[in-house]
Amino acid sequence: MTRERLLAEAFVDTADTLVEGFDVIDFLHTLAERCVDILDVDAAGIMLADAAKVLHAAASSTENARLLELFELQSEVGPCIEAFTTGRPVVNVDLQASAVRWPRFAEAAGATGFVSAHALPLRLREQVIGTLNLFCERPDALSEPDVRTGQALADVATVAILAHRSFRHADLLAEQLQYALTSRIAIEQAKGVLAERRGISVDEAFTLMRGHARSRNVRLSDLARAVANGTSTDTELLGTT
Repeated sequence: MTRERLLAEAFVDTADTLVEGFDVIDFLHTLAERCVDILDVDAAGIMLADAAKVLHAAASSTENARLLELFELQSEVGPCIEAFTTGRPVVNVDLQASAVRWPRFAEAAGATGFVSAHALPLRLREQVIGTLNLFCERPDALSEPDVRTGQALADVATVAILAHRSFRHADLLAEQLQYALTSRIAIEQAKGVLAERRGISVDEAFTLMRGHARSRNVRLSDLARAVANGTSTDTELLGTT
């Protein structure tokens, strides 16, 4: 599929945010995957801020990306934190060269195999609600066209999230973000349950669960809660007989 076609589909995805039953977590995971397909990067992740302006990992294309984001949040340093704080892109960060600037983050990045990182703010004018984080396993710089494209995807995601909330009421933005973050916890728990029961990797467990939710037209977050809470009896998904 051509880059233009992938870009078109990425922007079309945002139209779903205006329909009833929109699942922000599924949308953010789709965005992360689109970024990997469109841009010259190996993994992508998205952080969202809660009502207290505290960042949380919301979606990622791979488990390694999620783990690195969690470490960055715990240490409160790194390109993603800086992009959120300043509202400006932080690109072409050589993680090995940044050992002096962010020693703990650089060490954690090395453990995941990433050698460069880029962070783009999820912003609308002066409002920043999170970051789009891009990770590479090679030191090549992200081209200026890719930086512009990545920021465009981040901007569209921001507008989509804000527009969906304003469609109901602007005051519900914090509620929507908090719901997304709560859903993220359930999804991580469900991934662990499925990975253990099926004897598969965490990434494979998420792909299985997401595909299952889509094939049955149920919300990913709802299915994850059922699996995590032990209330799901879906033998096909759980691999039971």
